[in-house]
Amino acid sequence: MTKKIWPIFGLLMFVLIANTFGQKFKVLEGNKEILKGQKEINILFDYSHLAVGKYDDEADYIAKKKVDYNKKESGKGTTWEKAWKGDRAKRYEPQFIELFNKYGEGMEVGNFASAKYTMTVTTTFVEPGYNIAISRKNAEIDGEIIITETGNPDKVVLRISYKGAQGKTFGGGDYDTGLRIQEAYAKLGKELGQYFN
Repeated sequence: MTKKIWPIFGLLMFVLIANTFGQKFKVLEGNKEILKGQKEINILFDYSHLAVGKYDDEADYIAKKKVDYNKKESGKGTTWEKAWKGDRAKRYEPQFIELFNKYGEGMEVGNFASAKYTMTVTTTFVEPGYNIAISRKNAEIDGEIIITETGNPDKVVLRISYKGAQGKTFGGGDYDTGLRIQEAYAKLGKELGQYFN
């Protein structure tokens, strides 16, 4: 009896995992098998067409937040804007790379200018979320993963959309917006590494 249950349990787990990734990632163009055997992939990040929360344009979001922060304390809005943009290179991108490389098992992304392929992580939407102790909302990011030939950037070999990569810290101590969004990139890196694996 037990021997009959294990294959069914294994099949159910496979379907569950496949559906989990299927909801998160959708192949729009190409086939992920093209990356089979690739050890190193060059990586770029693109935030050029970014909506934030209820704002269709990131510039409008930044302008509103700067005014709000400067009303509370002179210069605070400018400091906030520097952190908002600086967190990309300082927090989000390193977290994505670290988690992708940890779970990609043999496939590594980084500054590999001579790699055959380049991965561009394009973010089109950020929900910053909030945490005010009595209530909280996770950060979330949407966008596309675009794989091109490094020597021919116009040649797209794979395009995958991702939706709803949520950032959440253990214990809920994520009062800082940057930390919540950082965790969303960590989750995206981890799940994308597993997906390609």
